[in-house]
Amino acid sequence: MDVLKGRGAAENPPNRFEKLWLDSTCEGAGEGDSWPDNDEKPAPRTEFFRETAKSILAQNQSPDIGFDTSVNPYRGCEHGCIYCYARPTHEYLGFSAGLDFETKIIVKHNAPELLRKELSSLRYKPRLVAMSGVTDCYQPIERELCLTRRCLEILADFRNPVGIVTKNHLITRDVDVLQKLAASQAISVCISVTTLDKDLANKMEPRASAPHKRLEAIETLARAGIPVGVLVCPVIPGLTDHEIPAILQAVAQAGACFAGYNMIQLPYAVKDLFDEWLQAHFPERRDKVISKICAVRGGKLYDADFGQRMTGQGVIAEQVRSLFRIARRKAGIPEQGPRLSSANFRRPIAGQLELFD
Repeated sequence: MDVLKGRGAAENPPNRFEKLWLDSTCEGAGEGDSWPDNDEKPAPRTEFFRETAKSILAQNQSPDIGFDTSVNPYRGCEHGCIYCYARPTHEYLGFSAGLDFETKIIVKHNAPELLRKELSSLRYKPRLVAMSGVTDCYQPIERELCLTRRCLEILADFRNPVGIVTKNHLITRDVDVLQKLAASQAISVCISVTTLDKDLANKMEPRASAPHKRLEAIETLARAGIPVGVLVCPVIPGLTDHEIPAILQAVAQAGACFAGYNMIQLPYAVKDLFDEWLQAHFPERRDKVISKICAVRGGKLYDADFGQRMTGQGVIAEQVRSLFRIARRKAGIPEQGPRLSSANFRRPIAGQLELFD
């Protein structure tokens, strides 16, 4: 497997829904994109595709996810995390779960307008809305487009509770909006921390914020009075599980007030992408890591069964569970996170948002 600077995946595996694909290993394929043998393979540039969405509140019925409604302004994610369970969603768009997922980003330019319309409907019942339920709502392009910020401003206008998960320090840009939500008991932020090892993070999550910047984000949000915690996600047995105590100590010192974790999930094409990534970056540890992942997934690399997806099963999964609980207690982090409320929800009248406050 080639290694592309700034990218998690190094190739595009075939889309399981498509009959035809370009095999770049075939003689003559991609002749115009050839490069000298001794030079680094050029990484593809990110492309952005404008989508006019028809709806923005997505529903899920998974019993092991703590929300049933989510908003995703972007499809695909430039962070390029090699383990991302959402990669196969790009196959529904005719793309690959590999490089396409992190280089071909769908932008729902009308997300804020749709969100205001759907929240204004009398059929809408106030409930927790998750952001980054699939891909990170604070990926790099958000700095320019501000779609997530505009959606949060609307959620704040309606005082609708929202939970955010992100790996990007960029969330600190929106402290002012998050404080408005916090005043209505309507915000919870999870910063995802997989490792404290900068070199590992750079290989595994190439365009996400560095670990120390995520700790800075926790500190900034905590000081601003915003309920912020950590999601140690994913835990990769044999690669990152030993860092759990250090991560929880670090986030506790930064001000995290709750913590959770998820075990690595490798659905469909992600299994092979992750395996190839291990062989490229950690060949000496590959067999150990794969063996341990299989041990927590009933002998397979992935188990989609509800109740098992998030934490796994077996001896190693129980060891991780116990380690996390003990480390969380030693770090002084409460077991329960903040309770959000929709009691303050309102449908504001345009032009009179603060008139009756």
